[in-house]
Amino acid sequence: MTGQSSLGKTADTARLIAGTDEVGRGPLAGDVVAAAVILDPLKPITGLADSKKLSAKQRQRCFEDILSNARCFALGRASVQEIEQMNILHASLLAMHRAVEALQVQPDFVYVDGNRCPKWQYAAEAIVKGDSLIPAISAASIIAKVTRDTEMQELDRQFPGYGFAQNMGYPTPAHLAALKSLGPTPVHRRTFAPVARFLEAGLSR
Repeated sequence: MTGQSSLGKTADTARLIAGTDEVGRGPLAGDVVAAAVILDPLKPITGLADSKKLSAKQRQRCFEDILSNARCFALGRASVQEIEQMNILHASLLAMHRAVEALQVQPDFVYVDGNRCPKWQYAAEAIVKGDSLIPAISAASIIAKVTRDTEMQELDRQFPGYGFAQNMGYPTPAHLAALKSLGPTPVHRRTFAPVARFLEAGLSR
């Protein structure tokens, strides 16, 4: 369960514990979006789980409950350009760092989904599959996914033909076929191999 920890402090001694998670490491297009959440123990939220295991309806209900009942939450992101400059792993860590820093109430301790913590000043612990184990990470996962999915639906309107509203930028057969016929858009990650191949072939939009 446990990944990397930092700064020695434990969650047992913390008053304010945040969870953070990112969404969008695997897609070929769009930003990577992260969220950070501090839950209110006096306002428990039922149904929290890994956002990928919830239906769209369940995610939306949890999303609204988190907005209404969490102590605070914030978003962070890394742009397509930043992903291309620093690679997706470091861009994901940057997005989570930005989300935690943006919290209106700063935490004493942060649970991070995955096996690595960002380089920051927070006492923290990385938890593998934390989005299924730690409610605050589950909440962050839900906030990040609903936010990113909404953004991909908007990109679908801006760049029709790629199916962004359905595939959320992931490399489905239909998405790859659209890349071949239409070429990459400005929101495609040009360092990702499937996109790079079409650019090398002289395709672009």
